[in-house]
Order: sequence, then structure tokens, then C-alpha cells
Amino acid sequence: MRPVKKKANQVDFPLSIDGLKNKLETEILNSQDLSFTVYKQENKQIAVFYIPYLVDLAKIEQQVLSKLLDVQIDWTMDSILSEIPLSSGEAFYDVKTIIDKLINGYIGLYGEYENAIIMYEIDKAEKRQLEKAETESMVIGPQIAFTESLTSNMNVINWRMNTPDLAMEKVEVGKRNPKETRIIYLKSVANETDVNTMRQRLTDLDVDMIEDIQMLKQFILDSSTSVFPQFVASELVDRSMYAIKQGKIIVLVEDSPSAFIAPSTLFSFFESTEDRYLHWGLSTFVRFLRFLAAFVTLLLTPMYVVATTYHYELIPSQLLISLGESRAIVPFPPLIEVLLIELVIELLREAGARLPTKVGQTIGIVGGVVVGTAAVQAGITSNILIILVTMSALASYATPSYVMGNTIRFVRFPLFILAGFYGIIGLMFGICLLVIHLVRLESLGRPYLSPLYPLRLADFNKAFFRLPEQMQNDRFLSYRLKDKQLFNKEEATERRDIDE
Repeated sequence: MRPVKKKANQVDFPLSIDGLKNKLETEILNSQDLSFTVYKQENKQIAVFYIPYLVDLAKIEQQVLSKLLDVQIDWTMDSILSEIPLSSGEAFYDVKTIIDKLINGYIGLYGEYENAIIMYEIDKAEKRQLEKAETESMVIGPQIAFTESLTSNMNVINWRMNTPDLAMEKVEVGKRNPKETRIIYLKSVANETDVNTMRQRLTDLDVDMIEDIQMLKQFILDSSTSVFPQFVASELVDRSMYAIKQGKIIVLVEDSPSAFIAPSTLFSFFESTEDRYLHWGLSTFVRFLRFLAAFVTLLLTPMYVVATTYHYELIPSQLLISLGESRAIVPFPPLIEVLLIELVIELLREAGARLPTKVGQTIGIVGGVVVGTAAVQAGITSNILIILVTMSALASYATPSYVMGNTIRFVRFPLFILAGFYGIIGLMFGICLLVIHLVRLESLGRPYLSPLYPLRLADFNKAFFRLPEQMQNDRFLSYRLKDKQLFNKEEATERRDIDE
């Protein structure tokens, strides 16, 4: 039995059953939801109270009432705690604590004129089972996704990484509605400074409540004014396991079906979990393709504005004739033309995302074709710009991270506005500002452009390309981890025949 601790704001025990009921109904905001049942045995009475939609009624019947109503049990505090074999049983005096327990799925027992209320945790968990990831689709590799249950998420992490070196630190976040948060890392690998920084940011967080891990990220960012995401968020268990193995930290929050990984770099958002399951040559090619797609998204339409407004010499002669014929009937300058078409594409994309799946796909495809064709025929835009905007939109979807894809699409708007007003000088000025911002940006105190800045060539094979798996023996050296090696490279590359 746990020791009974009296608190400052305690109820004046002993109480009658009616006195306790009146006290609870006065203090509980939604008192109509309180189930308060009184059982009698000879000259004794005991009250059983709980909020029905928060508890498992079947468990109450089997684990509490069946034992409680046994005639051999004396309805005293000590006998109830000893006879009902539930580890969560504890005695309480404080009204606020009792009410907090009730709204968290506890059941209370009070024998009339006893000195305390006994409470047991029998909450009803309305949680999803482990399912396939929806937002991070994969063809090759494990596809198990996190759920809203923190217990299930920690369970699957322990299942995938069964080692005593795995640390899972608990932090409560939120004053009005506290939620359990877990900082997970490998104790013998992760950088102690990174762990302490994350722990301090979560502990010092002074907010009422956290709805989701995406909200938590926004409170602990290194730079809240930057549009660039600074922590990778993932719903894939496999990606989180890989990050932990590499010495990074993941954070989980109760009721959130995803985790975020820290620290992260700009290049982390162009990695896919699937890359590790492909041949290193294919993986390198796909990664270069993603970087190329990001540059196309960012610069294609701004370069069109630059070339058609100020610098016709950049366009080949034959293409210039075709472009001139295409733009001959367009009444708008290139900047307004691009801005109009880009906004239409963004509206179609947003409408397709918000509508039901089948309707959204139809609207996205049919709407794009119809609007593009009609705009060209009406002379609002040139057919060459429609091709360029379509290429730019397709390239933006090659980025594995949805958030980073949105960021790149957003950043190009200031770029082609600068290009429209100041030409190539304005575009280069915008690019320089962007690079300066990225150089100054950090993720959990680590450089955002690492290993490009500060330059560390040894980490290029983790950020820009992949080597054969036997040669990927080092972890990310820029993070200064405790254990920098995954395995011995010489032993991994050694080959022996069976007869040697």
C-alpha cells in the first residue's frame, strides 16, 4: 500500500456520503456527468463515483465492483486498498486533485466517515490501432505509423529498438491541460548538450495547453520568424528509429500521431526513409533529382520574369520569336501575368487538398487543364508560361517534406516580385538575402546548413549523396556525438570465402 500524504487544501474528513456528494457537485463544472452510486452493507455505506464516458465500465465491473461487493471485505480504507489488487490505488484528501483524477479517467471510492478517498485509474482509451502511414507514402520498407496513443508509440519504439541504452525522459507540458511529453534518444550516442537544450526548452515552456506536436514545435523553435521548418516531423516509426540510431533526439506528445526530430538541417527535409532501402546509386540519383526540383521551383518563374522584362538576350533567338508571338496578345506585364497564374495554381492546389479525396483529385486535374487552356485562349497569359508554371508546380511536389515544399513555393513569390521590379539584380539580391538567412538559422543550436556551412566534407555522404552501406560507418560528425561510429569499416568491407 502506498503511503497516505495529507495536502494543504484537504477535505474536512470524515464526511457523510451526502456531504461528499454535495462537495463534488459544487466543485465539478459538469456535475450532471458525474455518476455517484451508493452501496449499502449492513450498517455501512460506500460511494462509488466516476465520469462514465471517461472510464472503462467493463473493467469497473470486473476489477472493482466484483471485489468491493464481496461480503467478506470490510469497507475500510486499508481493507479496500489491500483487497482490490490494482497498482494505481491511492488515497487522497485534496478536492482539486480528486477532481483532476476524475476527469482523467479515475474512479473514486469512499466509505462513509472514512478519512480519505481511494481512487483507481480505469480510463477508457479511444485510440487507433497501428496503421500504414498516410502522409509519408513508401513503396519499400516498414510503413508502420505512430498513433495518438503515447503508450502505443513508446511500445512500438521499444519493440523496434530493444536496448537498455534507449532513454525516454518524461516532461509534463501545459498548465491548464498538462500533456505527457517524451524525449527519446540513445544515452551513449546523443550529444549531451542537445539533450539538455531540448529538456530545458520543454521544461521552461509556460503555456496553458499543447494540442499537437506541430504546435509544440512552434513554441521551441530557434527562430520563430523564419518560414523554414527547423525540425523534421514524421509519422513513420522507421524514420524516427533511424534518427535515434544516428544520434539525434525525437520528441513524442500524448494525443499526437507524429514525432519531431532534432536537430535537423535543411538537407534533412530532402531525405526520404525509402532512400536507405534503395541501391546507393539510385538513392543518390533520386536525391540529386529532389535538389534539382527545388531549384526549378524556386527559380524557374522568377527567371521568366527577368528574361521577358529586362534581359531578352538571355533567351535563344528561335525561342524568342515563339515567346514574342505567344505574348503578343497578353495585356499584362510579365510580373502581373506570372503572379496571376501562380495564384490560380495555388488556389487549385489548396482546393484539391481541402475537398474530399476523389473530388479533390478531379478538381486538381480538370481545373488545371481547363483554366490553363481558357487563360491562353483568352489572351490572359502565354502558353509558354503555362508550361513553366506547370513544371514548377510538379517540381515542388518532389520534395518529400510537405512543409518544406510549401516553404519553397512561398519563397518564390518575393523572388519574382523582386525580379519584376529590378531584374537580375533584384533576383540576385533576393537569393543573397535567402542564403544569409539560411546561414544564420539554427536547429536546436546547430547550424541549419550543416555540413555545407560550416564546411565538413566528411558529412557530405549523409546530406547530398550516399555511399555503399558498408562505407557509411560514421554518424553525422557535425553534431559532435559521443559515439561517432556505427560499425568498424574494415570488418564490414572484409570478404572471406567459406574455404578460407
